Amino acid sequence: MDRLVAKRYNQEEKIDYDETYAPIAILEAIRMLLAFESILDFKIYQMDVKIYFLNGFIQEVYVNQPPGFENSDMPNYVFKLKKALYGLKQAPRAWYKRLSKFFLEKGFTKGKFDTTLFIKRKMNDILLVKIYVDDIIFLSTNDSMCKEFSQDMQSEFEMSMIGELNFFLGLQIKQTKNVIFISQSKYCKELLNRFGMKIAKQMTTPMSTVCYLDEDEISQSIDIKKYRDMIEFLLYLSSSRPDIMFSVCMCVRYQSNPKESHLSAIKRIMRYLLGIINLGLWYPMSSSYNLGGYSDSNFAGCKADRKSTSGTCHFIGSALVS
Repeated sequence: MDRLVAKRYNQEEKIDYDETYAPIAILEAIRMLLAFESILDFKIYQMDVKIYFLNGFIQEVYVNQPPGFENSDMPNYVFKLKKALYGLKQAPRAWYKRLSKFFLEKGFTKGKFDTTLFIKRKMNDILLVKIYVDDIIFLSTNDSMCKEFSQDMQSEFEMSMIGELNFFLGLQIKQTKNVIFISQSKYCKELLNRFGMKIAKQMTTPMSTVCYLDEDEISQSIDIKKYRDMIEFLLYLSSSRPDIMFSVCMCVRYQSNPKESHLSAIKRIMRYLLGIINLGLWYPMSSSYNLGGYSDSNFAGCKADRKSTSGTCHFIGSALVS
């Protein structure tokens, strides 16, 4: 897909733009929507907006004429932009403002704590919309509200995909009548291939119960960039794999100066994943809306600095959401 990109410009903060930040949905909020879907037993849909940055309106910004589009009569003139282009610092924020304004004009209200959530009520029915830049997911207690929302979006923006939610932010989502299954098997396979662990020996646990990592001043240092890449991939995989969360976070502590022992611990987590690539989160249909939380702590249990380790998990009904 060809993209128009602004080149050879110089933008100054507070003069050409005020903010570049655009709020995006967090994974916990996505899991909460899926949990409510499993409880209420209705479908969740997704849509994608084409060339979304070009839909954002901006203030006065001027750019040089792009190569191949120069005006032969006025080669030294500049263009005044009406809409955002890829490359402009304020483009993400401009798109969010445009989309937010459109939703509010259609009768939605914005979430007080989560500004990526928009809610519309009609009689006893409700429509929930969640945005992540150009990816939008929505669900409703009434199918007619979903159809109306789809038509409104198509009339205002050019859409590239509308259908049942099955893949979102790296999460594979399987929707059936009585259960929702969330996994990252495709992402997990890519992770193992990337770091050469596809044919390694499998392990039954992500970390030994007698393994206590420390700063390890004796072992040889390793490539810090590679170690941090491994950590980054594993942290995102924990979105659907809470069983590796503790082990990965243990290894995160030493990413400023990783040693061979820390690398071995990371590789063991990957070897553990080899035999259970297809596992994930299971959200069965439930009649309970109850929010429950559990926590556990190991006081002063860190071998290196005697710091405490704590963890929490929260359920909506029987669905683990955080």
